[in-house]
Amino acid sequence: MTAMHDVLGITGPIYLTIALGYMAVRFGLFAKSDMRVFGQFVLYVGLPALLFNALSQRRVSEIVNWDYLFAYALGSMLILLGALAWSKWVARRSASAGAYFAMGMSCANSGFIGYPTVLLALGGPVAGVVLALNMLVENLLKLPLLFAVADSGQGPRGTWRHTLVQAMKGLLRNPLVIAIAAGVGCSVADVQPPGPVSRTLGLLAQTSGALALFVIGGTLVGLQVRGLRAQVAQIAVGKLVLHPLAVVAALWVVPVADPQLRMAAILSAGMPMLGIYPLLALKHGHEGVSAAALLVTTVAAFATISLLLAALRLV
Repeated sequence: MTAMHDVLGITGPIYLTIALGYMAVRFGLFAKSDMRVFGQFVLYVGLPALLFNALSQRRVSEIVNWDYLFAYALGSMLILLGALAWSKWVARRSASAGAYFAMGMSCANSGFIGYPTVLLALGGPVAGVVLALNMLVENLLKLPLLFAVADSGQGPRGTWRHTLVQAMKGLLRNPLVIAIAAGVGCSVADVQPPGPVSRTLGLLAQTSGALALFVIGGTLVGLQVRGLRAQVAQIAVGKLVLHPLAVVAALWVVPVADPQLRMAAILSAGMPMLGIYPLLALKHGHEGVSAAALLVTTVAAFATISLLLAALRLV
């Protein structure tokens, strides 16, 4: 009974906040389009402030953990490449459909759900660094590769190379990547922003966790699963079960010394997929199955995250 109470102590606030966002949109307090505005605030203001604060206030040796990066990237790539192979040679799907199938299985929602979960389970210092490391794997490795694959079946020869180059150029304008670079730079130079600036960033950072979860809840309103059950079930199982198992396997190959980082890697992999997953899939016409998968996976994650917390003995 105590263990269940401890599990709910972590997952309860997360899913109650998601439910609050859902009800706020469902009953007309906010329009669904408002969630996009709130989401942009989180992505362009709240999370960058959080990342900068988390990284600038720690030593470089505490931030750059190559073993964590390699282990998390290896586990994620096992799922990503496996999903692409399944789509092409077993399910016989198009390249773009396979790319979004793989994205759903391998790209976790590190910012909107992962960070609040790791924060409650392992504390702020670990959560901030893990968020930065996960974002590097997502933005530098998985998403550029998947966008290139999605475009490879369309347009003239060489389009995928152009897409990959453009995606890498886009990183220079990504506020999350900029915040990570600035935070690490301040850490290396041992420079801290003036007190008023630091406190302002702290206030903005505090908005990230709750507002991100609220946005997830609001975006779930109106999503449907009709006629897509088989593919949606495959994506959900891949994301919530196979991805964390793949990271567990990767941790055997690339051991991570810090036990909290080991648990954070597995927990991060067990999160639902990116909240903007259906928006990304819109470009190639796969937003229907992506939205349905987001709905099912986010709801099912309440049970799987609880089991994962218990298995990792974080409660």
